[in-house]
Amino acid sequence: MDPVQPEAQLDAAAGEDAEARTEADAQIRQVRRFNRTVTERVGVLHDHYLGQDRPIGEARLLWEIGEQGQDVRRLRERLGLDSGYVSRLLRSLEADGLVTVEPQPRDRRVRTVRLTDAGRAERAALDTRSDELAASLLEPLNTTQRARLVAAMAEVDRLLTAATVTLDAVDPDHPDARYCLRSYYAEIRERFDTGFDPARSLLPDAGELRSPRGLFLVARLHGEPIGCAGLKLPTDAPGEIKRMWVAPQARGLGLGRRFLAELEARAARHGRTVLRLDTNRALTAAIGLYHSYGFQEVAAFNGEPYAHHWFEKRIG
Repeated sequence: MDPVQPEAQLDAAAGEDAEARTEADAQIRQVRRFNRTVTERVGVLHDHYLGQDRPIGEARLLWEIGEQGQDVRRLRERLGLDSGYVSRLLRSLEADGLVTVEPQPRDRRVRTVRLTDAGRAERAALDTRSDELAASLLEPLNTTQRARLVAAMAEVDRLLTAATVTLDAVDPDHPDARYCLRSYYAEIRERFDTGFDPARSLLPDAGELRSPRGLFLVARLHGEPIGCAGLKLPTDAPGEIKRMWVAPQARGLGLGRRFLAELEARAARHGRTVLRLDTNRALTAAIGLYHSYGFQEVAAFNGEPYAHHWFEKRIG
């Protein structure tokens, strides 16, 4: 054996790490440059956003409240703001006569905010001026440049939305978990040739997706559940992925692949070296995802009545 070879391998690995760090640093610089350009161009540095007598925080909150009003907690989750800051913004808007904040009769801990007539008028003015600002961004560009900018903005919006999604391990009986499972069952009931009855499937017991026998992940966007995935961790068999679902409005964000990566990492941390799953032939997009993620089709390893394809993947 060449005694220099291990040192050469270490040098090569160090070089790759340095290259990766250089690329990451360049990406961070580009993101910061983009942030500076956007904040300057859309006017968020001014206290009088869009020419109104209030900063962007108050203006955005006023717009998000909308015509129907909002639960304050949901509003806070939607914007990713802490309760103290939202309370200060609401007090300012309330003092200006633009909103009312009242507790709900059935639970006084839950507050609802609604626009007053003055609030609706200012919101309409914000809409008009926002349209004018958007038009001012496009007006100096030619037709090709406008199309490129709008397409790039759509892509940035999609990717930033994907980065906003959170994954949390919850009890399978959590309301968000139950919501996702009901939605999943309703969808596959329509898509499967034979319909779908959860009682006939091999996982009727939520306990199989509860620690220490397994886990259940829920994906949320702005506090709302948009997907789920479970992992069985039996003591005498490989880890097995079950009940993976993404809401139709959240598809295209890479959430299915993200679920697979997270479940694979968690299975590996629990000492598993093989990951399994099964699926129905009607779920062609899911089958394509499993192939692209490195799963290989194998012989049936269970008696799932709704499965036509069985997959395995070796994991580290």
